[in-house]
Amino acid sequence: MNGVTGRMGHRQHLVRSVLALREQGGLDLGDGTVLWPEPVLVGRRSQALQALTEAYGLEHWSTDLDTVLGDPATDVYFDAQVTSAREAAVRKAIAAGVHVYCEKPTATSLAGAVELARLARAAGIRHGVVQDKLFLPGLRKLRRLVEGGFFGRILSVRGEFGYWVFEGDWQPAQRPSWNYRAEEGGGIVADMFPHWEYVLRELFGPVRTVQAHAVTHVPHRWDERGLAYDATADDAAYGILGLDGGAVAQLNSSWQVRVHRDELVEFQVDGTEGSAVAGLRGCRVQHRSVTPRPVWDPDGPPAGRFRDQWQEVPDNGDFGNAFKAQWELFLRHVALGEPWSADLLAGARGVQLAELALRSSAQGRRLDVPELTL
Repeated sequence: MNGVTGRMGHRQHLVRSVLALREQGGLDLGDGTVLWPEPVLVGRRSQALQALTEAYGLEHWSTDLDTVLGDPATDVYFDAQVTSAREAAVRKAIAAGVHVYCEKPTATSLAGAVELARLARAAGIRHGVVQDKLFLPGLRKLRRLVEGGFFGRILSVRGEFGYWVFEGDWQPAQRPSWNYRAEEGGGIVADMFPHWEYVLRELFGPVRTVQAHAVTHVPHRWDERGLAYDATADDAAYGILGLDGGAVAQLNSSWQVRVHRDELVEFQVDGTEGSAVAGLRGCRVQHRSVTPRPVWDPDGPPAGRFRDQWQEVPDNGDFGNAFKAQWELFLRHVALGEPWSADLLAGARGVQLAELALRSSAQGRRLDVPELTL
């Protein structure tokens, strides 16, 4: 596990996924076999790695990736490093014949992402990319509605994501400074558009066109050492995406927006038969049969709260941690060959959409999104 000293690698992948699997007694494969994940923590900072192994009662850590990949006991390589370091490390893992699971974006360029997918396929290894949003309770409920035909013909999807990230001068920033340096793979387009690609594809259909406007709202920031620097990457992006079948998605992504919604990300889906608003956990619906008749009246207050006119979708189950749920599926894929679609080609599609969005913003026009193949 490379990159577990970072925020996501530590909290979601190490603690709430792999260590959580160990706490439950391993992963039951259903045939009497229990898969027991034995993590080897890899990174550049030996003190941080040693501290983690001691904190969680683990045995293995190393600052030498090549040695770890060359160990016959290493079955899977996981990468949650900074984006700029990921491609080279994943290439090493593929060359070593080790199965690969990694965070997105899988590379800093479409050419690099496609090459990783090609190399992995040629090597015959199993490979995957993190698509955690699909396993969140709110989006699982949304998928349930889509598959049940609740919406009828889907007309539009409107997504709002973001929060205010402090500049770092009088309050520490909640995101690492590399996120704001384009030369280090930073930028909200590179970070979030790969998410939007798989969410839209899996729930509503592939993206066929993109028109985006990416901006740097806050050009000056302060890093982890309190030193001022110029932000070279975009911190907000506003996109209109055409989906296969004719639906339109409008997605606003910003690290410079103060939250006035129930959750940090919300998707409103409108269809001929009904609408829904889904967040990370919750999902509310309004069916055609109970849609009220709003009336525009600038001279008086509305008769009631519009939010109160929607119905909450029940959980009807225990969803668990989204990252852990996908880890379980990937490990089953490695051990048993069970079906898996979130491979490195899927990761390349996310990089493609981000790259085209930035190009669209620079050129000020709508661009087609061709289907990727190997």
